[in-house]
Amino acid sequence: MRTRVLLVDDHKMMREGLRALLATAADIEVVGEACDGRSALDLVRTLDPDVVVMDVGMPELNGVEAARRIRHEHERVRVIALSTHTDKRYVHHMLDAGACGYVLKIAAHDELLRAVRAASQGLMYLSPEIAGLVVERSTSARPGSDTSAFATLGAREREVLQLVTEGKTSSETAREMHISIKTVETHRRNIVRKLGLHGTAELTKYAIREGLTSVEE
Repeated sequence: MRTRVLLVDDHKMMREGLRALLATAADIEVVGEACDGRSALDLVRTLDPDVVVMDVGMPELNGVEAARRIRHEHERVRVIALSTHTDKRYVHHMLDAGACGYVLKIAAHDELLRAVRAASQGLMYLSPEIAGLVVERSTSARPGSDTSAFATLGAREREVLQLVTEGKTSSETAREMHISIKTVETHRRNIVRKLGLHGTAELTKYAIREGLTSVEE
């Protein structure tokens, strides 16, 4: 049986290139495409793919949060992170979210087929440039040493933070997340309190640094 793959990237040309690459493999079938994390969640529920190839930096709902939810709701589905970033924060966040692979976009043509096949067999695949970061983390990690946004903020708070830094108002954020404006404001107060940051500019820089948003500085 062929491995069923869902492609998730906010750039259409990137998705087209990935689809063309995977189409060369007789044992792999691309069953759908999504341009953001929210759409990906819906398509995973309806298409039931084996593997999701997920961009890390996307608007609305980033790849980290989308991967976390996919793995929580569909334990069988494997997620491969696809990114331009070699920063260890991005790598660690995706692996903590349950990704079984991390492939750099610059090397996708050579490595993505291997990554998908590894994922379908329950194995992990990391671009060589990334593997060293994972080894470094495993040998130097100390209990309680993770002070990233993912350790201090809850899932809904991270989602609010991303939408706020992308310029959404409280009412727009509330509609997007299907919660009340009052709840959004509560999350915002908690974010400021936990992070010790004030103002949208500081929050935006923090979100970019932690890979929570695709907004450019």
